[in-house]
Amino acid sequence: MPLPLLAATDSGEALEQLHRLGCTDGLPVVIPTRERVDRLVLASGLPGDLVLGSMGPAGGAASVEQLATSAVMAGCLPEHMPVVVAAVEAVIDPLFDLLEMQATTHCTAPLILVNGRARADCGPLASGFGALGPGNRANASIGRALRLAMINIGGGRAGESDMALLGHPGKFTYCLAEDEESSPFEPLHESLGFARDSSVVTVVGAEAPHSVISIVDADDPESAPRLLTSLASCLANPGSNNAVLRGGSAVVVLNPDHAALLADAGYDRARIRSELHERASFLPAELARYVRVADDVDPGRIYSFASPEDILVLVAGGGGLYSMVMPSWCAGPHRNAAVSKEIRIGEWCAVPSGSS
Repeated sequence: MPLPLLAATDSGEALEQLHRLGCTDGLPVVIPTRERVDRLVLASGLPGDLVLGSMGPAGGAASVEQLATSAVMAGCLPEHMPVVVAAVEAVIDPLFDLLEMQATTHCTAPLILVNGRARADCGPLASGFGALGPGNRANASIGRALRLAMINIGGGRAGESDMALLGHPGKFTYCLAEDEESSPFEPLHESLGFARDSSVVTVVGAEAPHSVISIVDADDPESAPRLLTSLASCLANPGSNNAVLRGGSAVVVLNPDHAALLADAGYDRARIRSELHERASFLPAELARYVRVADDVDPGRIYSFASPEDILVLVAGGGGLYSMVMPSWCAGPHRNAAVSKEIRIGEWCAVPSGSS
């Protein structure tokens, strides 16, 4: 069924009407005219009335037309639509616990990680210097499209159903491509079981990036272990949900210099995750300095993550002193699981030239 249309005398009135109705993220949006929405539906390669699933907490039907409307408002181009669709398919997967994530008081936001040829074909998406900052249209628009869908389809509105006590800027947009060309490791999606030539979106609920400083010294044999200890200590600091609730997924973004240091020291992605899992742990007495520790915990070490595979490791950003970690929520029925979906690039249609 086509969406009901709003009426306005001009674009200024239309924008103010969308603000009054709570349909925006607080920033100006592109007015979703019928022509603009139809253009992005066409670009998706899918029928506009196809419902991909429901979005909590409101339980709204996530139809392709509804997603295209959010994508228009976010400033998306037609080539961005396959990534938007895949990201929405990831968050509506029951494993993602979208209803609970939207309603939690924690500051979690969906972080979109993009791998494969979609980084160029559906963007280009930024993966280098300042990739999570301003100036990157594809990253900003794709991440924002997901947020606007979570508002207008999922009903996640601050203080009503989105109960984040403060939130963080990633709740506007949070999208990053892996710099596969600068990585000494296999691409993230290949480590997750996808074919190397596929394009994949991985979405995980995450806090804002936490900066981790480490000076690279190839002549110092302790340089790589120190980097891993620093990453782990920021990933599961004693006041974080990762340390206190435990068991969820989290993200480590290595800059190319730090990735090269680890690779040169003999670490592959599997070993990095294993080391981080081991180092992101505490003796009960250590953790008890910060939070109350239950009587039934392991008397040996308390691990922040159930498995090394729960720590996603990728390469992005400029080279230098700083890598980033994104701690997480660790709650919901599936404990903040990361969800990956393949991007269907071949299904989208060319948009006729001259379309508005």
